[in-house]
Amino acid sequence: MNIVVVGLSHKTAPVEVREKLSIPEPQMEGATAQLASYPNIEEVAIVSTCNRLEIYIVTEETELGIREVTQFLSEHSKLPKSSLRQHLFVLLHQDAVMHLMRVAAGLDSLVLGEGQILAQVKNTHKLGQQYNGIKTILNRLFKQAITAGKRVRTETSIGTGAVSISSAAVELAQMKVQNLAACRVAIVGAGKMSRLLVQHLLSKGALAIYVLNRSVARAQELAQQFPGQPIQIHPISSMLPVIAESDLVFTSTSAMEPILDRAKLEMVLEQSRRLMLFDISVPRNVHSDVNELANVQAFNVDDLKAVVAQNYESRRKMAQEALGLLEEEVETFEEWLRSLETVSTISCLRHKIETIREQELEKALSRLGSEFAEKHQEVIEALTRGIVNKILHDPMVQLRAQQDVEARRHCMQTLQTLFNLDVEQQYS
Repeated sequence: MNIVVVGLSHKTAPVEVREKLSIPEPQMEGATAQLASYPNIEEVAIVSTCNRLEIYIVTEETELGIREVTQFLSEHSKLPKSSLRQHLFVLLHQDAVMHLMRVAAGLDSLVLGEGQILAQVKNTHKLGQQYNGIKTILNRLFKQAITAGKRVRTETSIGTGAVSISSAAVELAQMKVQNLAACRVAIVGAGKMSRLLVQHLLSKGALAIYVLNRSVARAQELAQQFPGQPIQIHPISSMLPVIAESDLVFTSTSAMEPILDRAKLEMVLEQSRRLMLFDISVPRNVHSDVNELANVQAFNVDDLKAVVAQNYESRRKMAQEALGLLEEEVETFEEWLRSLETVSTISCLRHKIETIREQELEKALSRLGSEFAEKHQEVIEALTRGIVNKILHDPMVQLRAQQDVEARRHCMQTLQTLFNLDVEQQYS
Protein backbone atom coordinates (compact mmCIF):
# COMPACT_ATOMS: atom_id res chain seq x y z
CA MET A 1 0.00 0.00 0.00
CA ASN A 2 1.26 3.48 -0.89
CA ILE A 3 0.42 6.84 0.69
CA VAL A 4 -0.02 9.73 -1.75
CA VAL A 5 -1.04 13.38 -1.41
CA VAL A 6 -2.31 15.38 -4.38
CA GLY A 7 -3.07 19.03 -3.79
CA LEU A 8 -2.42 22.69 -4.21
CA SER A 9 -1.74 25.56 -1.82
CA HIS A 10 -0.93 29.25 -1.58
CA LYS A 11 2.54 28.26 -2.82
CA THR A 12 1.32 26.72 -6.08
CA ALA A 13 -1.97 28.41 -6.97
CA PRO A 14 -3.50 31.91 -6.77
CA VAL A 15 -6.69 32.50 -4.82
CA GLU A 16 -8.85 32.51 -7.98
CA VAL A 17 -7.80 28.88 -8.57
CA ARG A 18 -7.93 27.80 -4.92
CA GLU A 19 -11.49 29.03 -4.52
CA LYS A 20 -12.64 26.81 -7.40
CA LEU A 21 -11.24 23.74 -5.62
CA SER A 22 -12.41 24.61 -2.11
CA ILE A 23 -14.59 21.90 -0.53
CA PRO A 24 -16.73 23.39 2.27
CA GLU A 25 -17.69 21.12 5.15
CA PRO A 26 -21.29 20.50 3.97
CA GLN A 27 -19.85 19.02 0.73
CA MET A 28 -17.21 16.91 2.48
CA GLU A 29 -19.34 13.77 2.84
CA GLY A 30 -20.21 13.66 -0.86
CA ALA A 31 -16.63 14.39 -1.94
CA THR A 32 -15.27 11.67 0.36
CA ALA A 33 -17.82 9.14 -0.91
CA GLN A 34 -17.02 9.97 -4.55
CA LEU A 35 -13.27 9.59 -4.05
CA ALA A 36 -13.69 6.38 -2.05
CA SER A 37 -15.79 4.92 -4.87
CA TYR A 38 -12.86 4.99 -7.31
CA PRO A 39 -11.41 1.47 -7.82
CA ASN A 40 -7.80 2.38 -6.92
CA ILE A 41 -8.45 4.44 -3.78
CA GLU A 42 -8.52 2.37 -0.58
CA GLU A 43 -8.59 5.28 1.91
CA VAL A 44 -9.06 9.02 1.53
CA ALA A 45 -8.90 12.21 3.63
CA ILE A 46 -9.46 15.80 2.48
CA VAL A 47 -7.76 18.86 4.00
CA SER A 48 -9.57 21.98 2.74
CA THR A 49 -8.67 25.44 4.10
CA CYS A 50 -8.46 28.96 2.69
CA ASN A 51 -4.84 28.32 1.70
CA ARG A 52 -4.84 24.68 0.58
CA LEU A 53 -6.76 21.71 -0.75
CA GLU A 54 -4.96 18.41 -0.19
CA ILE A 55 -6.29 14.91 -0.83
CA TYR A 56 -4.48 12.06 0.96
CA ILE A 57 -5.06 8.56 -0.37
CA VAL A 58 -3.90 5.01 0.25
CA THR A 59 -3.57 3.02 -2.97
CA GLU A 60 -1.92 -0.08 -4.35
CA GLU A 61 -1.63 1.45 -7.83
CA THR A 62 0.01 4.83 -7.34
CA GLU A 63 -0.30 6.18 -10.90
CA LEU A 64 -3.91 5.10 -11.24
CA GLY A 65 -4.78 6.55 -7.84
CA ILE A 66 -3.24 9.91 -8.79
CA ARG A 67 -5.20 9.92 -12.06
CA GLU A 68 -8.45 9.29 -10.19
CA VAL A 69 -7.80 12.16 -7.75
CA THR A 70 -6.89 14.48 -10.64
CA GLN A 71 -10.09 13.48 -12.44
CA PHE A 72 -12.11 14.28 -9.31
CA LEU A 73 -10.43 17.67 -8.90
CA SER A 74 -11.08 18.54 -12.53
CA GLU A 75 -14.76 17.62 -12.25
CA HIS A 76 -15.17 19.43 -8.93
CA SER A 77 -13.48 22.65 -10.06
CA LYS A 78 -14.71 22.49 -13.68
CA LEU A 79 -11.12 23.22 -14.72
CA PRO A 80 -9.57 21.15 -17.51
CA LYS A 81 -6.85 18.82 -16.32
CA SER A 82 -4.33 20.55 -18.60
CA SER A 83 -4.68 23.86 -16.73
CA LEU A 84 -5.18 22.25 -13.33
CA ARG A 85 -1.97 20.19 -13.40
CA GLN A 86 0.30 23.25 -13.44
CA HIS A 87 -0.96 24.14 -9.96
CA LEU A 88 -0.95 20.65 -8.42
CA PHE A 89 1.79 18.99 -6.42
CA VAL A 90 2.08 15.24 -5.86
CA LEU A 91 4.05 13.70 -2.98
CA LEU A 92 4.59 9.99 -2.48
CA HIS A 93 4.89 7.90 0.65
CA GLN A 94 7.50 9.31 3.08
CA ASP A 95 7.37 12.73 1.42
CA ALA A 96 3.59 12.70 1.81
CA VAL A 97 3.92 11.66 5.45
CA MET A 98 6.42 14.45 6.21
CA HIS A 99 4.25 16.96 4.36
CA LEU A 100 1.23 16.25 6.59
CA MET A 101 3.45 16.55 9.67
CA ARG A 102 4.67 19.96 8.41
CA VAL A 103 1.10 21.07 7.70
CA ALA A 104 -0.11 20.08 11.18
CA ALA A 105 2.85 21.88 12.77
CA GLY A 106 2.16 25.09 10.84
CA LEU A 107 5.45 24.90 8.94
CA ASP A 108 3.75 24.89 5.53
CA SER A 109 1.32 27.72 6.33
CA LEU A 110 1.27 31.14 4.73
CA VAL A 111 1.87 32.41 8.26
CA LEU A 112 4.73 30.26 9.60
CA GLY A 113 3.74 28.66 12.91
CA GLU A 114 0.06 29.64 12.80
CA GLY A 115 -2.04 27.54 15.14
CA GLN A 116 -5.42 27.28 13.41
CA ILE A 117 -4.23 24.65 10.94
CA LEU A 118 -3.85 22.00 13.68
CA ALA A 119 -7.56 22.28 14.49
CA GLN A 120 -8.30 21.96 10.77
CA VAL A 121 -6.21 18.77 10.54
CA LYS A 122 -8.08 17.40 13.56
CA ASN A 123 -11.37 18.21 11.82
CA THR A 124 -10.20 16.41 8.67
CA HIS A 125 -9.44 13.34 10.79
CA LYS A 126 -12.85 13.48 12.47
CA LEU A 127 -14.78 13.93 9.22
CA GLY A 128 -12.71 11.29 7.42
CA GLN A 129 -13.65 8.74 10.07
CA GLN A 130 -17.27 9.90 10.16
CA TYR A 131 -17.64 9.51 6.38
CA ASN A 132 -15.70 6.21 6.20
CA GLY A 133 -12.84 7.55 4.12
CA ILE A 134 -10.19 7.07 6.78
CA LYS A 135 -9.33 3.52 7.79
CA THR A 136 -6.28 1.90 9.40
CA ILE A 137 -3.36 3.61 7.66
CA LEU A 138 -4.67 7.18 7.37
CA ASN A 139 -6.13 6.93 10.87
CA ARG A 140 -2.67 6.24 12.27
CA LEU A 141 -1.05 8.86 9.99
CA PHE A 142 -3.40 11.66 11.05
CA LYS A 143 -3.09 10.73 14.73
CA GLN A 144 0.69 10.86 14.37
CA ALA A 145 0.48 14.22 12.55
CA ILE A 146 -1.73 15.68 15.30
CA THR A 147 0.76 14.45 17.91
CA ALA A 148 3.57 16.04 15.88
CA GLY A 149 1.72 19.35 15.67
CA LYS A 150 1.18 19.39 19.43
CA ARG A 151 4.83 18.52 20.11
CA VAL A 152 6.09 21.36 17.92
CA ARG A 153 3.87 23.83 19.75
CA THR A 154 4.86 22.63 23.23
CA GLU A 155 8.56 21.84 22.68
CA THR A 156 9.55 24.80 20.47
CA SER A 157 8.78 28.52 20.51
CA ILE A 158 7.41 28.70 16.99
CA GLY A 159 3.84 29.21 18.17
CA THR A 160 4.72 31.96 20.64
CA GLY A 161 3.15 35.15 19.37
CA ALA A 162 2.53 33.54 15.99
CA VAL A 163 0.32 35.61 13.76
CA SER A 164 -2.76 34.20 12.08
CA ILE A 165 -4.38 35.09 8.77
CA SER A 166 -6.67 37.40 10.74
CA SER A 167 -3.85 39.23 12.52
CA ALA A 168 -1.89 39.50 9.27
CA ALA A 169 -4.95 41.16 7.70
CA VAL A 170 -5.11 43.66 10.58
CA GLU A 171 -1.36 44.32 10.21
CA LEU A 172 -1.88 45.00 6.50
CA ALA A 173 -4.74 47.38 7.30
CA GLN A 174 -2.56 49.22 9.79
CA MET A 175 0.18 49.55 7.16
CA LYS A 176 -2.35 51.16 4.82
CA VAL A 177 -4.13 53.57 7.18
CA GLN A 178 -1.58 54.20 9.99
CA ASN A 179 -4.21 55.06 12.63
CA LEU A 180 -6.87 52.41 13.21
CA ALA A 181 -8.37 54.40 16.07
CA ALA A 182 -9.63 56.96 13.57
CA CYS A 183 -11.34 54.34 11.39
CA ARG A 184 -14.82 52.86 11.47
CA VAL A 185 -14.37 49.12 10.91
CA ALA A 186 -16.99 46.65 9.67
CA ILE A 187 -16.55 42.87 9.97
CA VAL A 188 -18.84 40.65 7.91
CA GLY A 189 -19.07 37.21 9.51
CA ALA A 190 -18.95 35.99 13.10
CA GLY A 191 -16.86 32.81 13.03
CA LYS A 192 -13.42 32.04 14.47
CA MET A 193 -11.59 34.22 11.95
CA SER A 194 -13.87 37.16 12.77
CA ARG A 195 -13.31 36.69 16.50
CA LEU A 196 -9.56 36.88 15.87
CA LEU A 197 -10.10 39.99 13.74
CA VAL A 198 -11.90 41.69 16.63
CA GLN A 199 -9.18 40.64 19.06
CA HIS A 200 -6.38 42.06 16.92
CA LEU A 201 -8.27 45.22 15.95
CA LEU A 202 -8.88 46.02 19.62
CA SER A 203 -5.22 45.39 20.44
CA LYS A 204 -4.28 47.92 17.71
CA GLY A 205 -6.57 50.56 19.18
CA ALA A 206 -9.71 50.32 17.02
CA LEU A 207 -12.53 52.30 18.66
CA ALA A 208 -15.51 51.60 16.38
CA ILE A 209 -16.21 48.00 15.25
CA TYR A 210 -19.41 46.81 13.58
CA VAL A 211 -20.06 43.06 13.29
CA LEU A 212 -22.59 41.88 10.71
CA ASN A 213 -23.85 38.32 10.47
CA ARG A 214 -26.84 36.34 9.20
CA SER A 215 -27.34 35.05 12.74
CA VAL A 216 -27.51 38.09 15.04
CA ALA A 217 -27.36 35.75 18.05
CA ARG A 218 -24.00 34.38 16.91
CA ALA A 219 -22.67 37.91 16.40
CA GLN A 220 -23.84 38.80 19.91
CA GLU A 221 -22.01 35.74 21.27
CA LEU A 222 -18.84 37.05 19.61
CA ALA A 223 -19.32 40.51 21.14
CA GLN A 224 -19.89 39.01 24.58
CA GLN A 225 -16.35 37.61 24.48
CA PHE A 226 -15.11 41.23 24.57
CA PRO A 227 -17.17 42.86 27.36
CA GLY A 228 -17.02 46.63 27.58
CA GLN A 229 -15.48 47.00 24.11
CA PRO A 230 -16.79 49.28 21.29
CA ILE A 231 -18.54 46.56 19.25
CA GLN A 232 -21.92 47.08 17.60
CA ILE A 233 -24.02 44.24 16.16
CA HIS A 234 -26.02 44.49 12.90
CA PRO A 235 -27.99 41.98 10.84
CA ILE A 236 -26.61 41.09 7.42
CA SER A 237 -29.52 42.96 5.85
CA SER A 238 -27.81 46.18 7.03
CA MET A 239 -24.54 45.27 5.32
CA LEU A 240 -24.55 47.90 2.56
CA PRO A 241 -25.64 50.87 4.73
CA VAL A 242 -23.03 49.95 7.37
CA ILE A 243 -20.30 49.56 4.75
CA ALA A 244 -21.26 52.95 3.30
CA GLU A 245 -20.40 54.48 6.70
CA SER A 246 -17.19 52.44 7.22
CA ASP A 247 -13.55 53.11 6.35
CA LEU A 248 -12.34 49.51 6.54
CA VAL A 249 -14.27 46.30 5.86
CA PHE A 250 -13.09 42.77 6.69
CA THR A 251 -15.02 39.83 5.23
CA SER A 252 -14.85 36.29 6.56
CA THR A 253 -17.91 34.23 5.68
CA SER A 254 -18.50 30.77 4.24
CA ALA A 255 -20.42 32.12 1.23
CA MET A 256 -19.58 30.27 -1.99
CA GLU A 257 -20.15 33.36 -4.18
CA PRO A 258 -19.04 37.00 -3.69
CA ILE A 259 -21.33 38.97 -1.37
CA LEU A 260 -19.84 42.31 -2.45
CA ASP A 261 -19.19 43.54 -5.96
CA ARG A 262 -18.88 46.80 -7.88
CA ALA A 263 -22.61 47.12 -8.60
CA LYS A 264 -23.59 46.83 -4.92
CA LEU A 265 -20.95 49.27 -3.71
CA GLU A 266 -21.76 51.81 -6.45
CA MET A 267 -25.30 52.02 -5.13
CA VAL A 268 -24.26 53.11 -1.63
CA LEU A 269 -20.82 54.74 -1.79
CA GLU A 270 -20.32 58.43 -2.27
CA GLN A 271 -17.87 59.02 -5.11
CA SER A 272 -15.39 60.82 -2.86
CA ARG A 273 -15.52 58.26 -0.06
CA ARG A 274 -12.44 56.04 0.36
CA LEU A 275 -12.96 52.40 1.32
CA MET A 276 -10.57 49.50 1.92
CA LEU A 277 -11.79 45.90 1.81
CA PHE A 278 -9.81 43.02 3.32
CA ASP A 279 -11.22 39.68 2.20
CA ILE A 280 -9.75 36.69 4.07
CA SER A 281 -12.24 34.14 2.74
CA VAL A 282 -11.75 31.38 0.18
CA PRO A 283 -13.89 31.31 -1.91
CA ARG A 284 -13.63 35.10 -2.00
CA ASN A 285 -16.41 37.23 -0.53
CA VAL A 286 -15.39 40.32 -2.54
CA HIS A 287 -15.43 40.36 -6.33
CA SER A 288 -12.26 41.69 -7.96
CA ASP A 289 -14.31 44.23 -9.97
CA VAL A 290 -14.64 46.46 -6.88
CA ASN A 291 -11.12 47.67 -7.66
CA GLU A 292 -12.57 49.42 -10.71
CA LEU A 293 -14.15 51.98 -8.38
CA ALA A 294 -11.97 55.06 -8.03
CA ASN A 295 -11.65 55.23 -4.24
CA VAL A 296 -11.97 51.52 -3.38
CA GLN A 297 -9.09 49.15 -2.72
CA ALA A 298 -9.63 45.43 -2.16
CA PHE A 299 -7.11 42.97 -0.74
CA ASN A 300 -7.39 39.17 -0.49
CA VAL A 301 -5.41 36.46 1.30
CA ASP A 302 -2.71 36.47 -1.35
CA ASP A 303 -2.02 40.14 -0.57
CA LEU A 304 -0.94 39.22 2.97
CA LYS A 305 2.44 37.92 1.79
CA ALA A 306 4.20 41.24 2.43
CA VAL A 307 3.13 41.13 6.09
CA VAL A 308 4.02 37.47 6.38
CA ALA A 309 7.52 38.08 4.96
CA GLN A 310 8.31 40.34 7.92
CA ASN A 311 7.35 37.52 10.27
CA TYR A 312 9.17 34.74 8.43
CA GLU A 313 12.85 35.42 9.10
CA SER A 314 12.42 35.51 12.88
CA ARG A 315 10.73 32.09 12.76
CA ARG A 316 13.02 30.35 10.30
CA LYS A 317 15.44 29.08 12.99
CA MET A 318 12.52 27.86 15.09
CA ALA A 319 11.24 25.97 12.04
CA GLN A 320 14.58 24.16 11.73
CA GLU A 321 14.29 23.07 15.36
CA ALA A 322 10.74 21.85 14.72
CA LEU A 323 11.85 19.77 11.72
CA GLY A 324 13.99 17.59 14.00
CA LEU A 325 10.88 16.71 16.02
CA LEU A 326 8.91 15.99 12.86
CA GLU A 327 11.56 13.58 11.61
CA GLU A 328 11.17 11.61 14.85
CA GLU A 329 7.40 11.45 14.34
CA VAL A 330 7.83 10.34 10.72
CA GLU A 331 10.14 7.53 11.82
CA THR A 332 7.65 6.44 14.49
CA PHE A 333 4.94 6.23 11.85
CA GLU A 334 7.22 4.40 9.41
CA GLU A 335 8.11 1.81 12.07
CA TRP A 336 4.41 1.19 12.67
CA LEU A 337 3.74 0.95 8.94
CA ARG A 338 6.57 -1.55 8.47
CA SER A 339 5.13 -3.67 11.27
CA LEU A 340 1.80 -3.93 9.42
CA GLU A 341 3.38 -6.28 6.91
CA THR A 342 4.03 -8.75 9.71
CA VAL A 343 0.50 -8.64 11.19
CA SER A 344 -1.06 -11.33 9.00
CA THR A 345 1.84 -13.76 9.55
CA ILE A 346 1.86 -13.18 13.32
CA SER A 347 -1.94 -13.51 13.53
CA CYS A 348 -1.89 -16.72 11.50
CA LEU A 349 0.91 -18.21 13.63
CA ARG A 350 -0.82 -17.29 16.89
CA HIS A 351 -4.12 -18.72 15.64
CA LYS A 352 -2.48 -22.01 14.65
CA ILE A 353 -0.62 -22.38 17.97
CA GLU A 354 -3.74 -21.41 19.94
CA THR A 355 -5.79 -24.04 18.07
CA ILE A 356 -3.19 -26.71 18.94
CA ARG A 357 -3.19 -25.57 22.58
CA GLU A 358 -6.97 -25.80 22.86
CA GLN A 359 -7.07 -29.25 21.24
CA GLU A 360 -4.32 -30.69 23.45
CA LEU A 361 -5.81 -29.10 26.57
CA GLU A 362 -9.18 -30.68 25.83
CA LYS A 363 -7.54 -34.12 25.46
CA ALA A 364 -5.62 -33.71 28.71
CA LEU A 365 -8.67 -32.58 30.70
CA SER A 366 -10.75 -35.49 29.41
CA ARG A 367 -8.07 -37.93 30.63
CA LEU A 368 -7.88 -36.30 34.08
CA GLY A 369 -11.57 -36.90 34.81
CA SER A 370 -14.40 -34.41 35.19
CA GLU A 371 -13.95 -33.81 38.96
CA PHE A 372 -10.25 -32.94 38.66
CA ALA A 373 -10.77 -31.05 35.42
CA GLU A 374 -13.46 -28.75 36.88
CA LYS A 375 -11.38 -28.03 39.99
CA HIS A 376 -8.11 -27.28 38.20
CA GLN A 377 -9.14 -26.27 34.68
CA GLU A 378 -8.53 -22.53 35.29
CA VAL A 379 -4.98 -23.20 36.54
CA ILE A 380 -4.15 -25.55 33.66
CA GLU A 381 -5.67 -23.09 31.14
CA ALA A 382 -3.50 -20.25 32.49
CA LEU A 383 -0.41 -22.51 32.47
CA THR A 384 -0.81 -23.51 28.82
CA ARG A 385 -1.58 -19.93 27.72
CA GLY A 386 1.53 -18.73 29.55
CA ILE A 387 3.74 -21.33 27.84
CA VAL A 388 2.36 -20.40 24.38
CA ASN A 389 2.83 -16.68 24.99
CA LYS A 390 6.42 -17.10 26.14
CA ILE A 391 7.30 -19.32 23.19
CA LEU A 392 5.79 -16.85 20.70
CA HIS A 393 7.13 -13.68 22.33
CA ASP A 394 10.69 -13.65 20.95
CA PRO A 395 9.79 -14.60 17.34
CA MET A 396 7.12 -11.87 17.26
CA VAL A 397 9.40 -9.20 18.74
CA GLN A 398 12.23 -10.08 16.38
CA LEU A 399 9.95 -10.12 13.35
CA ARG A 400 8.52 -6.68 14.14
CA ALA A 401 11.99 -5.29 14.87
CA GLN A 402 13.43 -6.14 11.45
CA GLN A 403 14.24 -2.78 9.80
CA ASP A 404 15.41 -4.17 6.49
CA VAL A 405 12.44 -4.94 4.22
CA GLU A 406 14.03 -7.97 2.54
CA ALA A 407 15.24 -9.43 5.84
CA ARG A 408 11.76 -9.05 7.34
CA ARG A 409 10.12 -10.71 4.36
CA HIS A 410 12.65 -13.55 4.50
CA CYS A 411 11.80 -14.10 8.19
CA MET A 412 8.07 -14.15 7.42
CA GLN A 413 8.57 -16.62 4.60
CA THR A 414 10.62 -18.84 6.89
CA LEU A 415 7.91 -18.81 9.55
CA GLN A 416 5.23 -19.58 6.98
CA THR A 417 7.26 -22.53 5.65
CA LEU A 418 8.31 -23.96 9.04
CA PHE A 419 4.80 -23.81 10.51
CA ASN A 420 2.97 -24.50 7.25
CA LEU A 421 0.97 -21.28 7.54
CA ASP A 422 -1.65 -20.30 4.96
CA VAL A 423 -1.44 -16.52 5.16
CA GLU A 424 -3.70 -14.14 3.24
CA GLN A 425 -1.67 -10.93 2.80
CA GLN A 426 -3.71 -8.17 4.31
CA TYR A 427 -3.35 -5.29 6.76
CA SER A 428 -5.66 -4.63 9.65
